[in-house]
Amino acid sequence: GIFKKGTPDEVAIQEDVNTRKGVERIIRAAFEHAKAEGHGRICMCDKSNALRFGHDLWLRCFHEVAEEYPEIETQHLYVDALVMQMIKRPEQFKTIVTCNMFGDIVTDLGAQLQGGLGLAASANVHPGQVSLFEPVHGSAPKYAGKDRANPLAAIQSVAMLLDHVGLRDSAARVERSVMDAVRAGVTTPDLGGAHGASAVGDHVAARIRDRV
Repeated sequence: GIFKKGTPDEVAIQEDVNTRKGVERIIRAAFEHAKAEGHGRICMCDKSNALRFGHDLWLRCFHEVAEEYPEIETQHLYVDALVMQMIKRPEQFKTIVTCNMFGDIVTDLGAQLQGGLGLAASANVHPGQVSLFEPVHGSAPKYAGKDRANPLAAIQSVAMLLDHVGLRDSAARVERSVMDAVRAGVTTPDLGGAHGASAVGDHVAARIRDRV
């Protein structure tokens, strides 16, 4: 909360609450994802050198869970070092696990590295339960009705959904069709193209049908 708001003596306090069960659940899900993808590499990101107690829990839990997955290579980076390395050599990372706040920051950086928010898909996964798939950027009211919004992130989110439910061939077909559209220059203005959202969507849909 805030004490003495708007005065020279104002104090603002906001706590970061971490539970062992919640942290372990997230970290274990990350290891299971890395195992399922078969790439065998995972990086945990925190700021335990500054946020000592809450993030020390993350670091200890990460090392403890890692002992159950000896086949997976592990790495730990502070969040400032992680974002520097993502710019310097992003290909070194496969699975990154971190808290919600840092994850929100890192995913936008990752989105820009791949071409912008218009290309970035996301999944809110509840292991063993119902999950939600959507573009990272959410809605774009300023583009409503203007046929300018990039539909590729939404289409890529569908590919993630298909992959999640085990339809990997279908997911790959959707992803390849998106890549074909980008290579052919059939993109919206945010990617340097001159096509509208509907035209890009129709083009990708046609590519998907051609691959059936």
